[in-house]
Amino acid sequence: MTTIVAFGIVSLFADIVYEGARGIIGPFLLTLGASAAVVGLVSGAGEFVGYAIRSVTGILADRTRAYWTLTIAGYAFTVIAVPLLGLVGRVDLALALVVAERLGKAIRSPAKDTLLADAAEPLGVGWGFGLHEAMDQTGAVAGPLILSAILAAKQGDYRLAFLVLAIPGILTLAALLVARRQMPSVRHAADPTDTRPAELVDKPARLYMGFVFLAALGFAPFPLIAFHLSSSGVVADPQIPLMFALAMAVDAVAAVIAGRLFDRRGLRVLVAMPFLTALALFGFATTPWITWLSMLAWGAVMGIHESTLRAAVATLSVATRRATAYGIFNTAYGVALLAGGALLGYLYGHSMVWVVAFSLTAEVLALTVLRLVADTPLRGHS
Repeated sequence: MTTIVAFGIVSLFADIVYEGARGIIGPFLLTLGASAAVVGLVSGAGEFVGYAIRSVTGILADRTRAYWTLTIAGYAFTVIAVPLLGLVGRVDLALALVVAERLGKAIRSPAKDTLLADAAEPLGVGWGFGLHEAMDQTGAVAGPLILSAILAAKQGDYRLAFLVLAIPGILTLAALLVARRQMPSVRHAADPTDTRPAELVDKPARLYMGFVFLAALGFAPFPLIAFHLSSSGVVADPQIPLMFALAMAVDAVAAVIAGRLFDRRGLRVLVAMPFLTALALFGFATTPWITWLSMLAWGAVMGIHESTLRAAVATLSVATRRATAYGIFNTAYGVALLAGGALLGYLYGHSMVWVVAFSLTAEVLALTVLRLVADTPLRGHS
């Protein structure tokens, strides 16, 4: 519990940085002349890098057992890249920094998730990841609120908004060094001489991966929704980070509930996710109150993504190969986010009908796959 709380404090400050930036990146790119397709591509490419490279960093973490070194290095990469967005005036440079921020997450995530899973095992991995995500989302709510206040007070000064994020960035690194003292090592350290693949390749695991891929493929990224809200004038720009803050607050609650239910009911709890993803499409509506309500569904989906989907990986892999397993899982997830973000952005430029049709098709297929694996007993899961 001490380790989970310590990581929660680190994530609180880190989320002020990158979730705050995430809440305004869509309108910011619009000010640089980006199209909807470019916004979708930037979002998708950033997520792809953030997840795809984890297959490499996961193996690296298990081979070197340098879990803390990779965690600290990854956070440092992120908190440097985000404030620099305030100094660029071109779409290509903004894309590079968005990718750099996601690269930092790719470096740290398998190692950090391994540390969290190791600490959460006595409590239940669903509960442990859910509790951490709830603390994490405190920062995810605060970040957009801070930036919304800055944009409202300074009349859309995106430069200042991004530069201010250097302050919580420094606090992130300070808190991380304190957290390092709480957990000097993992209980289930990997054997660096063991070169076998992580045990995440049997049939139930492959089906689970297929479900995750399809579910993520149809999930509309927030930068694309924010682009729609800004370009269509549905809400004023300072309100967009407030909407993101609402989604992050829902994320925190959903993560705890879904995590607890996962420990009791297993993969069956994920049945709700495709339905919530479909409801999140109302973010593309043109009626303000409907788009605000859609943030409840969007935030709930993110809460499940960030807690329960990750917790399931710990129960599908052996304890000493978790970083590798998390790397494989996140690579598949990242490919889905890249393809989904790019395709949804492209389709948005042509017709909302195609956006809805593509998303719903992916989610129906995801439900079909989940039905084949939902009752599978999970390793170490009661």
